[in-house]
Amino acid sequence: MALLTCHFFSEALGVSTAVTVLLPESARGQIGMGGVETAGPPPVLYLLHGLSDDETIWLRRTSIERYVAERGIAVVMPRAGRSFYADEVHGSAYWTFLSDELPRVVQHFFRVSDRREDTFVAGLSMGGYGAFKWALRQPWRFAAAASLSGALVVGGDRARYLRDELTPHVWDGTDPAGTDDDLLALLDRADPAALPALYATCGAQDDLVDTQHAFVERAAARGVAVDAHVHPGRHDWAYWDEHVQRVLDWLPVGG
Repeated sequence: MALLTCHFFSEALGVSTAVTVLLPESARGQIGMGGVETAGPPPVLYLLHGLSDDETIWLRRTSIERYVAERGIAVVMPRAGRSFYADEVHGSAYWTFLSDELPRVVQHFFRVSDRREDTFVAGLSMGGYGAFKWALRQPWRFAAAASLSGALVVGGDRARYLRDELTPHVWDGTDPAGTDDDLLALLDRADPAALPALYATCGAQDDLVDTQHAFVERAAARGVAVDAHVHPGRHDWAYWDEHVQRVLDWLPVGG
């Protein structure tokens, strides 16, 4: 794999930002590392970080480079701060950056596929929420979306601590229930036939597992299929390093 750190000016954010990118290469002569030849632009996975991290974290805490090398998938890991991938009330327009500007930047700078069937999104914790929000709001963009230990409920009393203590800059004390930042409301408005495939996994000992249950229950009520799993584990990198491999196995690469 080729590893690139790309610094560029974001019009949506009004500042320079960065993405970490993995691009496939055959690497036949590299000891201990495989690779695949691709006839055309490779499929691309947008991989989103959690609340306390940045665009480098997946590379630092997992073996994501090794896992995708044998699959021939490009990976784009953007920086999003503590934004919950939203246009912050007091901060920056991270939703606009993610959903509008970033795909155009990626297509401008890198040789990756722009076909829906070759485009995927996944993330952990805050990034799991971001992945599902992106998939539900722009279902035409993705073939599949995955949440690992996602914070999948941001509205109502159960998410008050998240809004008031962890991310007051995002919603400024207002409750996003019913808005386009509320995944449950997005499910209510979604056309099940138009959505990408959805995959959710969470540790049984994770405090966020109840939010996955709530999302899956609402999805079932709306006729939206979710490939959902709960395994022994906590909100930590041991879980995410193991289960991102299961997500990669699940992705419909070559579909």
